[in-house]
Amino acid sequence: MNAFHLLQEEPEEGRASIYKSVIINTSKEMMCFSDYPIPDHYPNFMHNSQVLEYFRMYAKEFDLLKYIQFKTTVCSVKKQPDFPTSGQWEVVTESEGKKETRVFDAVMVCTGHHTYAHLPLESFPGIEKFKGQYFHSRDYKDPESFTGKRVIVIGIGNSGGDLAVEISHRAKQVFLSTRRGAWILNRVGDYGYPFDTVFSSRFNLLLKKIVGESAANRYLEKKINQRFNHEIFGLKPKHRYVPRLGVGSDGQGKV
Repeated sequence: MNAFHLLQEEPEEGRASIYKSVIINTSKEMMCFSDYPIPDHYPNFMHNSQVLEYFRMYAKEFDLLKYIQFKTTVCSVKKQPDFPTSGQWEVVTESEGKKETRVFDAVMVCTGHHTYAHLPLESFPGIEKFKGQYFHSRDYKDPESFTGKRVIVIGIGNSGGDLAVEISHRAKQVFLSTRRGAWILNRVGDYGYPFDTVFSSRFNLLLKKIVGESAANRYLEKKINQRFNHEIFGLKPKHRYVPRLGVGSDGQGKV
């Protein structure tokens, strides 16, 4: 529940971190819990603060906070001696200097995969001589410090696309570097519907089953190219849309 609230200027070691403008790439129609719909007045694609608020409302509605231990470190997780028959786990936790051992029937590891930054500086010979600033998107918070500068964003994942567009409104010039391109999806799909509800329709799933993945890709890629021709802009990837999927971005920037 705290994952969307980590907006400290200095990211905390071992915890995920986001930038201030993060908007979720999954529509509220697709991400909400079926027993507690997201409020109607929330936008289809929510700001990170609204996602956090929704989780808090859900926890309050179903009285879940009593089952959650905050500020607690998991020291170890291991199988019980009788695991083959019981399927149980021994979990050791620590809170306020006190350790506690408990046994559970199941363990879910939900630490996410955006906690530690991957910054392969060895792939950039001469980087130690570079006089400018460089850092991972995990350390990015807002575009103000890039006013009037020339910036290159390396990588065209969701965060790379977001940052390139956002920084372009402050920087003198922004370049976006990508090894193999990507399919760029607008969050708003046909007739104003969220793109994930359009692309995940029963028709598209049936189409894939009937005509096969290759033909389904031709259909989906043609629709994606109706927004802009990826080949003309040097963004057409070698991989097909399925199964790699694409990058969600509504950005209008000077990239």
